[in-house]
Amino acid sequence: MGKKKEETTEKEQSLSLEEAFAQIEEVIESLESEEITLEESFAQYHRGMDLLAQCNETIDRVEKKVLKINEDGGLDEF
Repeated sequence: MGKKKEETTEKEQSLSLEEAFAQIEEVIESLESEEITLEESFAQYHRGMDLLAQCNETIDRVEKKVLKINEDGGLDEF
């Protein structure tokens, strides 16, 4: 069971930002479904939170690439 979680995490980490957002939309749609069970909703919620965390990390990495701190403490955009 733990290995499956790791495989999912590795697979999700290789997603582009656009793919991750698309999967978040799918999670939201499934959570809005009236037919989802409580257990499924918890699983989907955690999946969505993991995807959001990945998106935040990706955005942070991109921001760090765009902004470079120069020696004077100022910021330069590439």
